[in-house]
Amino acid sequence: MKKNKRIKLAAVLSVALLASALPATAFAESAVMPAVAEAGKPAPSGTAANGVDESAAKTAIDRAKAETLARQFISIPKEYTLQSTRLSSDWRVSGKHMMWGLEFVKRTNGKHVGSISVNIHADSGQLLAFSTYVNNPGAKPSYPLKVDRAAAGQVALSFIGEVAAPYKDQIALNVDYGVELLPPLTGQVVHNLRYDRVVNGIPYVDNYIELSIDSEGHVVSYHIMWDDAIKFPAAESRLSAAQADAKLRAEAKPQLSYILPYNTQEKIEPFLAYTLQPIAVDALTGELKVGNAYSRYNDPGNVSSTPVTAAPLGEKPKAGNRVTEAQALAAANEALKLPAGAELNSSDYTENYNAPDGQSSSSWHFSWSLKKDGKDNGSAYASVNASTGSVQSFNKYTYTESSSSTPAVSLDKASDLAADVVKEQLPWLTHELYLVKPDPEQFKNYNPGNYHFTFIHRVHGANVTYDQVYVGVNTQTGEITSFDASIYPAAYPEKAPAVISKDKAIDSWLTYYRTQLTYRTIQTYTWEGQPIPIEKYELMVASGEIRFEDVKSEVTADLVYRLVPRLIDENVGLDAQSGEWRNLETGDFTQLEKPKATDIDGHWAQRQLELMVAYKALDVKEGKVNPNATITRGELIKMLVLARNSGRLYGYSTMEAAGMQASFNDVAADSSYFQYVESALQENLIDLGDGSFNPEGKVSRDDMAELIVRALGYNALANYDGIFNTAFTDAVKVENKGQASIVVGLNIMSLSGGKFNPAKEVTRAEAASAFFRYLQTRAELQEAPIRM
Repeated sequence: MKKNKRIKLAAVLSVALLASALPATAFAESAVMPAVAEAGKPAPSGTAANGVDESAAKTAIDRAKAETLARQFISIPKEYTLQSTRLSSDWRVSGKHMMWGLEFVKRTNGKHVGSISVNIHADSGQLLAFSTYVNNPGAKPSYPLKVDRAAAGQVALSFIGEVAAPYKDQIALNVDYGVELLPPLTGQVVHNLRYDRVVNGIPYVDNYIELSIDSEGHVVSYHIMWDDAIKFPAAESRLSAAQADAKLRAEAKPQLSYILPYNTQEKIEPFLAYTLQPIAVDALTGELKVGNAYSRYNDPGNVSSTPVTAAPLGEKPKAGNRVTEAQALAAANEALKLPAGAELNSSDYTENYNAPDGQSSSSWHFSWSLKKDGKDNGSAYASVNASTGSVQSFNKYTYTESSSSTPAVSLDKASDLAADVVKEQLPWLTHELYLVKPDPEQFKNYNPGNYHFTFIHRVHGANVTYDQVYVGVNTQTGEITSFDASIYPAAYPEKAPAVISKDKAIDSWLTYYRTQLTYRTIQTYTWEGQPIPIEKYELMVASGEIRFEDVKSEVTADLVYRLVPRLIDENVGLDAQSGEWRNLETGDFTQLEKPKATDIDGHWAQRQLELMVAYKALDVKEGKVNPNATITRGELIKMLVLARNSGRLYGYSTMEAAGMQASFNDVAADSSYFQYVESALQENLIDLGDGSFNPEGKVSRDDMAELIVRALGYNALANYDGIFNTAFTDAVKVENKGQASIVVGLNIMSLSGGKFNPAKEVTRAEAASAFFRYLQTRAELQEAPIRM
């Protein structure tokens, strides 16, 4: 049986369980003290190895007081003892803040069965976060849910009122955050809620209170992110919503892009789409804000307006006989320009029979040790296409380090060198590759060791989103240290196809986005009196060249109108030729507004039918689901597989399925039922039999009873039909007596006038209702472990 490791505490914690969501990397320093104490008594003090002595930290709240506050805030049960404490520094706009982290654990018979993590502000004593974990395999969450998202919101607000009362009138529910777009199929649900800070009546989404509430109504996590030091501009003279919409429309720049649907049952071919990234404009001036609307960072570089060359420098290599090891090694050596003394360590040949284009691909892979004065001085690697002989990637690393703080090779020179290697390795593609040049400000008074360049692929001006080329250039020598070309072997039209106008594309995309007025913060960094870009700051901190406290940071808030995507359950793009929406994963045409069945309102199984429609287990055609029509075998298997796997299809991707052989002679790989039937076969829900499945065949009640019992895992037991009480009057007509007895006994299927009616064909409504009750029963039948 499945074990449910449910995050749940006893009733005493039902209103007091919080989440520790502050990342450890945000803290400049910390001291960890192991602590073992009796409940309610302070743990012994101490200092962690390589840590900071807690007695040296000047905080208003000491460890003993932090433990007392934690137990008061959360009503921690007495059987939970303090295991460890951590004193950490958290850097925010208002400066350095100290925080106590406490870990409480519960043990039964020496086994760890539960823990509670709590963060307390070391000066104010404020509860910052907490989380809980309880290993309770016997937990049985109810289905349908006892507490839905709306009820969870009431629990959350009540909890905030207890532990963060001063903030309760300064927040508003973020209606998009944590929303599950599909109805749950099990009781194992956690509602994730976020309440954004509201300033001047406007949400500021970077400050918030976040909670998680399980389906039983227990608060299982809490985290507050709040900084009162941020200064917000006045909002009185802002643009109107209509003016903002006009500005956003004027700034919208849809981009033509080739999209590769990677999860399609058809032959994988790219399609041309219009994409539109979300943008933001200043709410006071209407000016376009630099960077992504969801980020405070600037773009990493500028894309060249012209390709590497105006025309290709050579022909594309054609696949032929397999390239020999010697030929591949020669190509790799020529590309790498290995120094004398390099020793070949390995040579491998690989073949991939599941390539996206449906054909096999093969490669040679080599690695070397680099030597200097007879000693190891680095390594190198290369990959060569075994069909064409072209170099796919290489990397060279030496142990030599430069002490110079500035690059010896200029960025412009390195850009030219990167373009040269592209000309050498991809001569047939140079007219379609565009250099993305990094911001030179990143390299002022800073030497990263290597410049990293990206080349994007464009066909007739359209970005090929799945292709990219990367080149690394040593900042001191100008040597090419890395090259990687990821180019999908797709065929493109010789001439640019006719597409809808950009204005029409914008019209469509603005039905996908909504406009939101919000504050966002821009963080700037200053080091040694000079401003530094965020990318440079992150690199220097990561390399250890500077410390957090060496850099002055300033956060300012600006008011923006931004585009926010609507909540839908699929990733979509706008087909540039037809103007219709398409699923970016499957390539299927779709709609932003999902079709709703018009023929199930008031039906006795309306709720169950809506559930199955939501998970596409039942199709809506011309607005109808035909609930009283007889369900087919293919439809029933699809419904069962999706129902028992929470609406997902596990086991293999569609690309992998495309290379599979069909198990049944009447369900080919291009059938809409193929993956569901193959999955059902793998899960032992159906048998291969005589090799035919008959997907359009009708389903009897006898058939459905067996399927449900197989899904419950009781089919072997059901075959001992003599041990069951077959109370129905037509038992002699029932082929699967044990299975029928189980589904009737569990109230998954019902009798009619004392009869099971095994031969009666099942309607779509009856199947949806039976599978809904199957989900309920599956949760109830979950077993607790046996105590020995």
